[in-house]
Amino acid sequence: MSLAANVDGAELGKFDSLAHAFWDPAGPFRTLHAMNPVRLEYVRARAPLSSARVADVGCGGGLLAEALAGAGADVTAIDLAPGMIEVARLHAADRGARIEYRCEAVEALADRAAHSFDVVTCMELIEHVPDPRALMQTLAGLLRPGGQLFLSTLNRTPASFLLAIVGAEYLARLLPRGTHEYAKLVRPSEIAAWGRAAGLGLHDVSGLRFNPLTFECRIGGLPRVNYLTHLSRAAGAT
Repeated sequence: MSLAANVDGAELGKFDSLAHAFWDPAGPFRTLHAMNPVRLEYVRARAPLSSARVADVGCGGGLLAEALAGAGADVTAIDLAPGMIEVARLHAADRGARIEYRCEAVEALADRAAHSFDVVTCMELIEHVPDPRALMQTLAGLLRPGGQLFLSTLNRTPASFLLAIVGAEYLARLLPRGTHEYAKLVRPSEIAAWGRAAGLGLHDVSGLRFNPLTFECRIGGLPRVNYLTHLSRAAGAT
């Protein structure tokens, strides 16, 4: 597989075209702004971040990357959307955040920095790539022995179709239309299986509840729609 093979060009262009509005809390990414503090707390509760070497894969405009850096992590953040990386760099410079942003494929990062990260985050990406199993293998290759992997995605359930696609994209317009394709959504059992195949153990699956009326987000309940997962590479793995 070539370094850029696991990329959907249409998906990439879709998000890159919205880069200019990434940091607008009332814009097309406002649900991510609401979810970001909860995602950070999920990671911070399970992995020490102070001085940790962290890779944020599919970083977009840098929302989680800045939060991780603010928690004391040494962050490398990558995305293949040039507009997103430019927006992320500009925002980080304005805020004085020290983050290494690179417009780079995760396969290239894994090639040059294999098994060197304490924590890897990959939020809202795995459901947008052609080969999610291959992405899991690549993410595992970034982790040092004992390293922690955190993912967020959408479950492939009728509830997700009704709430996250029909409701959020077409009725409430909380997300741009076409953001998600139902067939590409990922079940927790698939995350677990792909993780095992990549040498990762699954520690947790937690539902991520979002209230579209109040824009409040919290962790809890069954992973019927949005959910977070925590996996790790065995301490003795090579």
